[in-house]
Amino acid sequence: MPSLADKLKALGVKVGTADLPAPKTDRRYGIDSVVAGRFHPTPAGDVFAAEQTFPADYRHGEAPIALAEFASALTDWAADPRLPKMGAEALAFLDTETSGMAGGTGTVAFMVGVARFVKGEFKLAQFFLRDPDEEPALLEGLAEFLAPCKALVTFNGKSFDAPLLRTRYTLHGIPNPFADFAHIDLLPLSRRLWRDRLPSRALKYLEENILSAPRTSEEVPGYEIPWLYFDYLRTGDVTPLKGVFYHNAMDVVAMAALLSHVNDMLNDPFGGQVEHGLDFVALGKLFEDIGRAEEGAKLYERGLESNLTETDFGLAVKRLSILQKRRGDLAESVRWWEQAAERGHVYASIELSKHHEHRRRDIEEAMRWAQTALDLVNAQEMPPYIRKHWLDEIEHRMERLKRKAGL
Repeated sequence: MPSLADKLKALGVKVGTADLPAPKTDRRYGIDSVVAGRFHPTPAGDVFAAEQTFPADYRHGEAPIALAEFASALTDWAADPRLPKMGAEALAFLDTETSGMAGGTGTVAFMVGVARFVKGEFKLAQFFLRDPDEEPALLEGLAEFLAPCKALVTFNGKSFDAPLLRTRYTLHGIPNPFADFAHIDLLPLSRRLWRDRLPSRALKYLEENILSAPRTSEEVPGYEIPWLYFDYLRTGDVTPLKGVFYHNAMDVVAMAALLSHVNDMLNDPFGGQVEHGLDFVALGKLFEDIGRAEEGAKLYERGLESNLTETDFGLAVKRLSILQKRRGDLAESVRWWEQAAERGHVYASIELSKHHEHRRRDIEEAMRWAQTALDLVNAQEMPPYIRKHWLDEIEHRMERLKRKAGL
């Protein structure tokens, strides 16, 4: 009976590293002459790892990489009960460089950068696949490095890095060392915090615009990295890969700094870590979603005190007023609706009309706010489908109010 590997090959699926060309033997430079590191013995042979150590007080741009303990809001967001019990030394920061972005059995991680805290210092190792046949040794070396850890920290790692490595361990029959790890993926968290303010949530963009840590001229674009590795396998010249080692190292260090920065934001949002109004609004939504409504309301209010655009102000007031209404604090909801209505927000006038109709039983005042909403729609430029939505709702409301008023 044909094996699973034979069936996959018959379907055209690349299995293992057999289809990657072996590197030329006449290398001009050994990898250890280009980057500092050493060869680690493993049950599957030796694997090379570039190594760096960052001191406990190291700062990446404006952010420290040290992490004292998790903010409760961060562990609440991550929704993993194991995290509050973990210290920094339980974390492994991991990033891969691969032969392609498609994933699946045909994609190989030729470099795995991984770091952990050891007695306060940040130890970084970058396991490198000098030859496709060395993949089992790379996986064994990575497993040994991860042995003291209990959680992964990645950037898009839940969708890409972790599944890719899990596949490689399975193909080689090696136990997956992070099978039971907790996992903090910083990409979805970054999207929650900066989606409305920043045009990109890519790690390098956050590194430059949140951490104030631009990269040096050693940096290589991510899309070039697979081709640089294929060139190395074709020519045996490892020197162009120095920039790939730099890129991968900065990704890992940036993740540590970003986690530290976000942790500080969530631990003390009013302590100076947060400066932009939209960041307060985003934090308010996050705190609201993890069940901490009172703190969420305070964060919304701080955001509204800043210089938001009219659109952002309207969205923030809407979120806050809905939150306050759900909490039963109608007086606060009305106060914010009135502010928003004064600034020309249609929805706020409609909410005030609803409030006076259903809660105050003041039909005349409800009609006045419905008319205000109609006047705002007629006075503002807006897409036709939005205009139709508001006009249909206001017309329906006005007809009902007139019936109640006996008109």
